[in-house]
Amino acid sequence: MINININKKLHGAHDNMKLDVNLSINEGDFVAISGKSGSGKTTLLRVLAGLEEAVGNIDINSEVWLSKSFSMPIQKRGVGFVFQDYALFENMSLINNLLYVKKDKELAEYLLEVTELKGLKNSSVKSLSGGQKQRVALCRAMMKRPKILLLDEPLSALDSLMRNRLQNEILTLHKEFGTTTIMVSHDPSEIYKLSNRVIVLEHGKVINDGNPKDVLIRTQGSQKFSFEGELLEIKKVDVIFIAIIAIGQQLVEIVVGQDEAKNLEVGNIVNVSTKAFSANIRNIT
Repeated sequence: MINININKKLHGAHDNMKLDVNLSINEGDFVAISGKSGSGKTTLLRVLAGLEEAVGNIDINSEVWLSKSFSMPIQKRGVGFVFQDYALFENMSLINNLLYVKKDKELAEYLLEVTELKGLKNSSVKSLSGGQKQRVALCRAMMKRPKILLLDEPLSALDSLMRNRLQNEILTLHKEFGTTTIMVSHDPSEIYKLSNRVIVLEHGKVINDGNPKDVLIRTQGSQKFSFEGELLEIKKVDVIFIAIIAIGQQLVEIVVGQDEAKNLEVGNIVNVSTKAFSANIRNIT
């Protein structure tokens, strides 16, 4: 169990605010932290990692990381951190970036194999694409088999195809290593796909906390519309089928018929429209 009860004064672009968070997170959870820019998301991760100071208490499975009189050093916290900017040693090869963290060649080779980078292990980081660099950063964060993996919008700069691929790799490593993962993200489809819990921050405080479906999906009144989106999930509930679709920055839940459901697959780009107050889904990929 991770117990966090911290506060910290933050200086924003327009005004000052206080990060005031009191949370308990179960071991092995995949938690997404969402909210507007400047709400304190990244600061919360940095306080957990020991990169920033705060007032309060943090304990991990009864091990004290932060108290009134003590702050555990960064290197002893067992945290893996993946930044937006990769923070790699570009003058080193892929495998040397990993071995710099821990001299465990077997683990390094395994992580590069899982992320399909083994063939490039001796290449310079400078020669890699953005997606490849992000995979190296993820591998490096896993080299110490961290108790907690912190992800600060790690996929925000990547195209949708690469994002989807890396999301799957993140989830694979999260499950295989039994890591507790805490990820900052603004992408509802990414949050829905990866996390089992969503915490929404606003002005330094938690304003919503629950499972992805309850937090992200908004049911609104009938209205005429026609939008394209990605089908994230389709499931049978009693005698009906329910499709979860990401449309822009929103997730919608739509009831579909059995015949429609047969023609839909997760990952399809679909057109969603209304006709006489009934939603229709048409596969376009």
